[in-house]
Amino acid sequence: PVKGVEKNLHLVSQVKPNVQDLVSHDVLIQVKAAALGWVDLLMTSGQYQHMPPLPYTPGLEYSGVIEWAGKEAKAEGLSIGDRVFVDGFVTGPRSPGKYQQYGGFANYAVAPAEAVRAIPEGFSFEQACNLLGSYETAYHCLVKCGELKPGETVLIHGASGATGLAALHMAKLLGAKVIATGRSDEKLAVVKEQGADWVINTSSSDPDFGVSRFRDEVKALTNGAGVDVVYDGVGGDISLESMRCVKFGARFLIVGWASTPFVAKGKGQRGAPNANMLPTNLIMMKGLKVLGCPTVISAQQDPSIRQERLSQIMSWVRNGDIQPFVSSVYDLENVKQAMKDKWTGKIIGGAVLKPE
Repeated sequence: PVKGVEKNLHLVSQVKPNVQDLVSHDVLIQVKAAALGWVDLLMTSGQYQHMPPLPYTPGLEYSGVIEWAGKEAKAEGLSIGDRVFVDGFVTGPRSPGKYQQYGGFANYAVAPAEAVRAIPEGFSFEQACNLLGSYETAYHCLVKCGELKPGETVLIHGASGATGLAALHMAKLLGAKVIATGRSDEKLAVVKEQGADWVINTSSSDPDFGVSRFRDEVKALTNGAGVDVVYDGVGGDISLESMRCVKFGARFLIVGWASTPFVAKGKGQRGAPNANMLPTNLIMMKGLKVLGCPTVISAQQDPSIRQERLSQIMSWVRNGDIQPFVSSVYDLENVKQAMKDKWTGKIIGGAVLKPE
């Protein structure tokens, strides 16, 4: 992917969308900030399960200023000059329908009115475009699937990433205790500052096993009991070791597989040579509830589930309980470096591209 970015990724001049070609519920947004997420990397490398038709502009989530709004959009309260962000489930490369071509890695994007939201008071453009994707994922996984309760302990892997930090923030809002893992002491220091009760560096010097044997650390931190919930966005060896860290009847949440992104070597290819394997003996003996937690697919299957989680997330935002952590801001002209930094794990929390 790093070589592919260097060789194949190019910036091109954008023709500003002509408002005469737009319809009455359309909104033309001058982009001020676009989140750089893990899905953007997978999608641009052809590894994501839902690929938009070419040509398209990457950038699932973005924020900016309304430059033009159609009659229906204005009737819904959207006005020229409003500071807004978009719902990446409804518009952009991961959405269904005709707006897939309009991502945020550009100066301008077109979105339907129903996808456009006012930026919360006190939020920057950078925070606004790092809100829904990460916190909806955290809510769907921890609340809807994991049923995390106050006083329980959750083990969060990949905690220094955008969705990992969101899961940490949400777990603390729910009254849980958090053990967060990562491979960098520097990153874990930030994770601790963001609210983790304990942090564990899972780096390993064992050539036959990709992570440290952290079972004893987790057991010690939980007085021998183990954790109630595992939030696993990493997969691979870390999943196996996690199954030795749980209470009987724990919930094991599969959120992603960042450690093995090339599961099927590209869209449409079969065989999944790098698929993660989970041991059924441990699952049985631990009485584990192993839950796949696909946030986007679940919402596509049943759109009604979004109302509850969006209402709760925005309530937390209004109360000041959620503040997305953005550590890295790049000019759009430095998109190659930004994508390489994201791929190689140099970014803590959210990353943003700015077209100006």
